[in-house]
Amino acid sequence: MKVHTINTGHFKLDGGAMFGVVPKSIWKKLNPPDENNMCSWALRCLLIEQEGRLILIDNGIGDKQDEKFMSHYFLHGSDTLEASLKAKGFDRSDITDMFLTHLHFDHCGGSIKNRADKTGFETAFPNAVYWSNPEHWKWATMPNPREKASFLKENILPIQESGQLKWIARETEKEDGSELGKNIFIRYMNGHTDAMMIPHIQYKGKTIVFMADLLPSVGHIPLPYLMAYDTRPLLTMTEKEKFLKRAADEEFILFLEHDPVHECCTVQHTEKGIRLKETFSLKDCFGD
Repeated sequence: MKVHTINTGHFKLDGGAMFGVVPKSIWKKLNPPDENNMCSWALRCLLIEQEGRLILIDNGIGDKQDEKFMSHYFLHGSDTLEASLKAKGFDRSDITDMFLTHLHFDHCGGSIKNRADKTGFETAFPNAVYWSNPEHWKWATMPNPREKASFLKENILPIQESGQLKWIARETEKEDGSELGKNIFIRYMNGHTDAMMIPHIQYKGKTIVFMADLLPSVGHIPLPYLMAYDTRPLLTMTEKEKFLKRAADEEFILFLEHDPVHECCTVQHTEKGIRLKETFSLKDCFGD
């Protein structure tokens, strides 16, 4: 097995929305906002080579949305999914498994692209199985009004229409791993959105956890630091507390999808609760 960081760029979201009830006087020190109160966030994905498979976890916003949509999110930076894959010696057609933690546009927008003749959409990974789960798929395709703007039908429905969609089994503690392989286990979280999947990857004696939106950045480690985007914030807090205690006990490596600076971190027990221990990149940790 090998693991690779795939950077697909940065985008901006309102700082208040990202930190919920935390006052701006505090959160602005964690991620300084621009003049419009917008903070920059990463769109960081993980690529796994394992037993002849090439597994990509999440894929960013993509590039098919119109100018009006992009003007709300200020996609910026020189990184792209295509360029990051190429830098590792791959392209989209090499991906065998496209794993989607959940179907919010900033996690799955790169799943689908415009057809060359602009007559519709097609899958961006033509040889990949797309992995989701029935509970979240139903939640995303029949969205509540609060989340509707994050579940874009053009990102979701063409996956099913392509015939490339498959389900991850709900059992999360299978001894033989998951559909992604023997070293990859899936845990479900329901506070941010229904049935979000959090992959745990066993690699070189360590456990790498792809945090998705359970922990967007190191600034979100304290328990009350929750996003206003969470549909069930008190459940998020409970899920996060349980997870972070285990992460500290077992020295998990937390791979951060949205932290604009830090790729990975570890956490530790302190008198104030779970707090940041170290930050580093996958390369710093494993030398790959």
